[in-house]
Amino acid sequence: MSSQTRLLRARRFLPLFVTQFLGALNDNVLKNAMVVLLTFQAASWTALKPEVLANLAAGIFILPFFLFSATAGQIADKYDKAVLTRLVKLLEIGIVLVAGAGFVLHSLEVLLASLFLLGLHSTLFGPIKYAILPQHLGEKELVGGNALIEAGTFVAILIGTLLGGLLAGDLGGSGAITLVGLVFAVAGYLASRGIPQAPPPAPELKVNLNPIVETWRNIAFSRENRSVFLSIMGISWFWLYGAMFLAQFPAYTKNVLGGSETAVTLLLATFTLGIGVGSMLCERLSAERVELGLVPFGSIGLTLFGLDLAFASPAGPAGSDALGALALLEQAATWRILADLALLGIFGGFFIVPLYALVQQRSAAAHRARVIAANNIFNALFMVVGALAAAAMLGNGLSIPALFGVAALCNAAVAVFIYGLVPEFLQRFVVWLLIHSAYRLRATGLEQVPHDGAAVLVCERADAIDALLLMAACRRPIRFVIDRRLSHGPLLRFVFGECRAIYYDGAVPPAPTFSEIDAALAAGELVGLLAPHALSDAASAAPRLPVTLTPRGGLFSRIDLAVGAPAN
Repeated sequence: MSSQTRLLRARRFLPLFVTQFLGALNDNVLKNAMVVLLTFQAASWTALKPEVLANLAAGIFILPFFLFSATAGQIADKYDKAVLTRLVKLLEIGIVLVAGAGFVLHSLEVLLASLFLLGLHSTLFGPIKYAILPQHLGEKELVGGNALIEAGTFVAILIGTLLGGLLAGDLGGSGAITLVGLVFAVAGYLASRGIPQAPPPAPELKVNLNPIVETWRNIAFSRENRSVFLSIMGISWFWLYGAMFLAQFPAYTKNVLGGSETAVTLLLATFTLGIGVGSMLCERLSAERVELGLVPFGSIGLTLFGLDLAFASPAGPAGSDALGALALLEQAATWRILADLALLGIFGGFFIVPLYALVQQRSAAAHRARVIAANNIFNALFMVVGALAAAAMLGNGLSIPALFGVAALCNAAVAVFIYGLVPEFLQRFVVWLLIHSAYRLRATGLEQVPHDGAAVLVCERADAIDALLLMAACRRPIRFVIDRRLSHGPLLRFVFGECRAIYYDGAVPPAPTFSEIDAALAAGELVGLLAPHALSDAASAAPRLPVTLTPRGGLFSRIDLAVGAPAN
């Protein structure tokens, strides 16, 4: 049974998953239903143009992320997150009733107020759902839990968007919207009652309601760890990138592919389900641990398939009649476009899940929710900037396929920038690619490796491949002590250079090598000895963990790696 299957049967995860799924579903049902209803019946509600009304609604929904994310992060760090979740779900029930009152009173102001409150609901719940995962999940479950949350969120977005449109049109109008929203809200509250307690990490915290001061303080918390902050930048970029693609689907389908509304649904479903599949695959590809090597892999796919989508898109519709989803599928060119969208989603899942897990894992527990709140602020800011930039480029005559191509090239530039600042991502990718393309690795005993503090890994052989295998298995950075002659070739030089390997020349290391080892251990680093017979006097004060590697035959070379119990 996979860990994801086990999580979906565990009380410490399933109620949270159901709660967040229903919350995301309800947000999108209500939001999309309101937008569709107001767009097609704008004349009976207001004198504003439908396109102005749609953009106004989008702005009102996202405004609470800027105003209240800092406060939401403080509250999530100060109080029990399980209790907060139930209160947020009660708020959601009230929001649905406000929306229903807006429909009954035929009041645009009340409907827009309920939309603002929906944004507030999402703002409050965001830090809770991500900060609670490390409290209820083990280290090996964190990637699987995040994958399920991301997959569930995007599936909920897809279903909610489709259902909201149907409710606003053919399935009964405002009364049906209110009833369905109320059912989902009540079901979400009932699910939240099953979430186990999650004691607050900072109960003594005094909540500061000043959004400007607290926003800067949350950003400062997120900048304490460089890899965490740059992961937040990567997450925010992904939301900009993905939201930009999603926003163009209606116009792209109509004006480029010549498709109808059902064809829009086909593109939306393909892209969204791709993200779900990619998220779920992350755990398998990362061996149930936070594998940063998948992030560059994801960014490569996001760039390549974004560019291919731009080149695969036709110049314009072939005929004057709008094609439904089935008619569009009869065209051979459509399959390449759908493949690009699916692969964009899959590689997006590879990109986003490890970044969320890294933010949770490496941010300090005392202010983890506030770091996630900072992430939500940046997410909202990036999406707004992306929407404005896309509107400006399209307004100046750029075609939608060309916009996709520009976004893909920008994605490549952002990736190069981030990996230049944090080479650990690229180093992990090189190691992951080298190992998983040639070996099947099974590692045991990694729980013996301490999460922090000095320790020594003593390998039985002096071999660069052994070092790469150990890097691939252990998520904690290792400083290897290695004979310079073993680090041959540009890839190995890059990998060992980025892990700040301690080099020596010859069979017997000189005295400065032992001084460097002592300094690394004094700094609390994990040191890997590839030639223990020559370094037997090193690191006598640190726990020593024997590492054995046993190669076996097979389609790929099978390697069993075992880390023994520490000894001094």
